[in-house]
Amino acid sequence: MFSSGPGQSYVFSIFIDSIIEDTGLSRPGISVLYMASTGMSAVLVGIVSRLADRYGPRVMLVAVGLGFGAACFGMATATNIVLFYIAFAGLRALGQGSLNINSILLVNTWFVSQRGRAIAVMGLGAVLSSAIFPPFARFLIVNIGWREAYAVIGLVAIVLIIPVTLLVVRNRPEDMGLFPDGAVEPPASETRQATEGILRETRVFSSLSFWLLALSLGTPGLVSTALVFHQTSLFEEKGLSATLAAGVFIIFSASSAVSSLLAGFAVDHIGPKALYSFSMVTLFVALVFVVAIDSAFMAVVYVLIMGVAGGAHHIVQGVIWAHYYGRHGLGRVQGSAMTINFCASAIGPLPLAIFHDLTGTYTVGIVAMMALPVFSILALIKARPGANAWVVSRSGPVSED
Repeated sequence: MFSSGPGQSYVFSIFIDSIIEDTGLSRPGISVLYMASTGMSAVLVGIVSRLADRYGPRVMLVAVGLGFGAACFGMATATNIVLFYIAFAGLRALGQGSLNINSILLVNTWFVSQRGRAIAVMGLGAVLSSAIFPPFARFLIVNIGWREAYAVIGLVAIVLIIPVTLLVVRNRPEDMGLFPDGAVEPPASETRQATEGILRETRVFSSLSFWLLALSLGTPGLVSTALVFHQTSLFEEKGLSATLAAGVFIIFSASSAVSSLLAGFAVDHIGPKALYSFSMVTLFVALVFVVAIDSAFMAVVYVLIMGVAGGAHHIVQGVIWAHYYGRHGLGRVQGSAMTINFCASAIGPLPLAIFHDLTGTYTVGIVAMMALPVFSILALIKARPGANAWVVSRSGPVSED
């Protein structure tokens, strides 16, 4: 999770102005490139998640780690738009998508009753990444150039991913003669299903509730990616420096870390739907604050609130699909949901860039985005994924939520 940083928006946003200056791409143009590359990530994550179901996350992490490093080196050496697209598509597909989905699948497989807190601890890797990589990238860009900076962080990613995967990662607790959560027997839910002869058929793309839930969960990715992608330019519009735009990621990370840890313990008691509603309300408040930014203090408050929303959403996204569909064959469901989420993230920066070019400000686009958290809560209330997973028992078909 930590090593996925070079493929994430919070790192790429630090490179945008340097890339525009070096290549001559326009801001809407690079937003289109970002959208297309993230679309590739959305496609690949669906494939990788299904391969993880078949071969296990351990094999996939080794392959992804090698490819991810190659994509970083590709960014450093790309000389035309085609090569630049291929390299950036690789970064998004392997960093943002494949590293994340394999990490989430591993934790969901190894934990059930303590899943929320386990996801929260895992999330500290992403939090540290968003705190360390942006200022590190800024330092490298200033001192050695943006291309060389990508080569350095690509090497760092390879060194971190491959040894840890080979030495530490194992696909399932059952492979080690263990059960989830370190228990002495299988989870109660799986024991009951085995006793009653329950077989769950996972409906994904044909389920209305799956779509309602998946689209709702895509809102934070769309909004936060749009804001982070344009953060340097947005802060400059408010009279704030690019250095501050990079530096506040540390504050965001600290806020997100605390929020994730608290949410990880809370979700095991209140459930993912209640926690997600909280994250959407917090995201709405953050959008109000970003419009009102007029000082460094307001910028810090905005980032703190975004961190709380992001931390809570990270936990929800990590546990909600296993909560409804179980841990066996989870890659198919979680990967499909993440594909939709990545598509939402891919779309996010472009409308905000277009609004900016048309109106000369980001304010109109941000105000328009305020409707999304409201619609997401309504969709969440309507969605009932458990009711759309067919269950067959000895006594005939039944349905459970």
